[in-house]
Amino acid sequence: MKMIVGLGNPGKKYEKTKHNIGFMVVDRLAAEHDAVFKKNTFEAEVADYFVNGEKIILVKPTTFMNESGRSVGPLLTYFGVEVTELVVIVDDLDMDLGKLRLRQKGSAGGHNGLKSIIAHIGTQEFNRIKIGIGRPNGKTVVNHVLSTFSKEDEATIADSVARAAEAVDDFVTENNFLQTMNRFN
Repeated sequence: MKMIVGLGNPGKKYEKTKHNIGFMVVDRLAAEHDAVFKKNTFEAEVADYFVNGEKIILVKPTTFMNESGRSVGPLLTYFGVEVTELVVIVDDLDMDLGKLRLRQKGSAGGHNGLKSIIAHIGTQEFNRIKIGIGRPNGKTVVNHVLSTFSKEDEATIADSVARAAEAVDDFVTENNFLQTMNRFN
């Protein structure tokens, strides 16, 4: 069993913001695999589908970004998912717009959603897919991550969301995140 967590903020207000790129990827995966999100008691929307008989759980925490771990930690325990089978998809403002970077471990790098997950699962050693949203130009970091993508950037982001979903599909099919990293980094 694998758990794929997209990070973001719940609600229409944040739907298309840069901070919600993780939600965008899991929404795409849900659409591609005919999975339907439902709210659950772990402060998340959860959907699932099967690949080669293995259950794949998609998660969108509804705790807001900075408290994502409050949902992810208990869900790992509830479903009995090993940390090695977890993939977290997150925005990264230290990377160029649209760039993908896959990692098997690492610090939170200042990202409060990752900080929360690390605090709640007790390790930095989990798979992650980071998608670059670029640095703010004249905006505060908060205003940047909570703003939408410009019209000029929409095609780049759509391509990045598609590639991140492909990376998840690759990991799910091949069951080897290191190989997936080599293919998509």
